[in-house]
Amino acid sequence: MKALQYREIGAAPEVVTVPDPEPGPGQVLLKVTAAGVCHSDIAVMSWPADGFPYALPLTLGHEGVGVVAGLGAGVTGLAEGDSVAVYGPWGCGTCVKCAEGKENYCLRAAELSIMPPGLGAPGSMAEYMIVDSARHLVPITGMDPVATVPLTDAGLTPYHAIKSSLPKLVPGSTAVVIGTGGLGHVAIQLLRAMSAAQVVALDVSEDKLALARKVGAHEAFLSDGEAAGRVSALTNGRGAAAVFDFVGIAPTVEIARQSVGVEGDATIVGIGGAGLPVGFGHTPFDASVKAPYWGSRSELFEVLDLARAGLVSVHTETYSLDEAPLAYERLHEGKVNGRAVILPNA
Repeated sequence: MKALQYREIGAAPEVVTVPDPEPGPGQVLLKVTAAGVCHSDIAVMSWPADGFPYALPLTLGHEGVGVVAGLGAGVTGLAEGDSVAVYGPWGCGTCVKCAEGKENYCLRAAELSIMPPGLGAPGSMAEYMIVDSARHLVPITGMDPVATVPLTDAGLTPYHAIKSSLPKLVPGSTAVVIGTGGLGHVAIQLLRAMSAAQVVALDVSEDKLALARKVGAHEAFLSDGEAAGRVSALTNGRGAAAVFDFVGIAPTVEIARQSVGVEGDATIVGIGGAGLPVGFGHTPFDASVKAPYWGSRSELFEVLDLARAGLVSVHTETYSLDEAPLAYERLHEGKVNGRAVILPNA
């Protein structure tokens, strides 16, 4: 089969031919119908050789949907032909966090060398993929694969980040979204669907700001040195009840710090590597700083239900598997508006 692999440190990903996978006991074989392209993959391919955490070659893709094509021994509850989405942050299944469905916070994943597809394990940018357990599959019967696949990360991650701040997003409050690309433009829709807050979108790209307005942002302006001041003016000096930074670099984290209000939440979702100092004089009184990761299994069901109800959708552009390296080039250059989706079996 064909697969898109990161094969050499510092090199571009390549489309190669690899052996067809076979499901072992407890595993499920998927024929992949769609796979999402994410900035996290670019971050992985930017890491230096020293300390690189994964074995190469690595088949990319941690967003995946497909059709069940084979069942390993002992698998129940699924049948060949079922349409499913892959829950990506795999855990051990037995620790207290996994018991709560929060495999994104599995306490033993590192100890047991359990890695998500595309982020250590072979991913979804291939004609077929192996899913380690049926519990990591969610039914999507009747849903469009292209529209659905980004929801497994670009939908689930902002949903998880926003959900814990909902008690603060009351009428009259303001939520700020920094970075309105693949995750951020979904966050805007989620905030509109789930809260009464005024939603303010910030980005360095006018195209992405236009998309932010289209999907429901009340206000949208450039993420620059004036941004925090404009948030302050919009909120009559109160600041935002919640700020969601989907970039996570030093300038955006500083905007988050300056924009969050007293008792507000500053949530750093982006993996740009910057931190926000916490302590007296660094943040407003009783403001909290959080760095969430992905989302729980039950939350993926909730995100898919929002999509079925027409309350959230992802702006997508599609590529064949042979065009996947081009999709990554465009994403790296900031030319993807929304989410790029690969169709491995088109």
